[in-house]
Amino acid sequence: MNLIEQQLWDYIDGILTDAEKKDVESQIASDKDIRKQYEDLLLINSTLNGLDMDAPSMSFTRNVMERIELEPAPVVLKTKVDTRIIYGITSFFVLSIFAIVSYVISTTNLTMPNFSLNFSLNFNIENYITPTALYLFIGFDLIMALIFIDYFLRRKLNTKE
Repeated sequence: MNLIEQQLWDYIDGILTDAEKKDVESQIASDKDIRKQYEDLLLINSTLNGLDMDAPSMSFTRNVMERIELEPAPVVLKTKVDTRIIYGITSFFVLSIFAIVSYVISTTNLTMPNFSLNFSLNFNIENYITPTALYLFIGFDLIMALIFIDYFLRRKLNTKE
């Protein structure tokens, strides 16, 4: 759309300032091509104003809803888990537990400390919390956590079924 056509549409719609109106009116009066274009635009504008807006039929919503009801409902997919996946995950955890237990056993010093009946009220925590004790504690906690997670997941699976 060129500038003069835009100005003519604005003139027809009545959104020009007074100075712009006078300028467009003078162009329409002086130029035959612009006057012809102005008359064509007036004809288009009157045709567009005479059109009625189409409205959907009264049963449009009902027809759409009936079509939707005819569509098949989506089916929930039930997938079967491959038992090899379960066995693979189980073997990973069993091997992990075995590796942790074997590491703890291999790094454990199984010699007994000297036993004496000398009681002392000085409590030195470094004598009681050794790396071996920490490894045993962490290994036991890991095994207990895995047992708890297994119990929790089995209970959750049984409630879903």
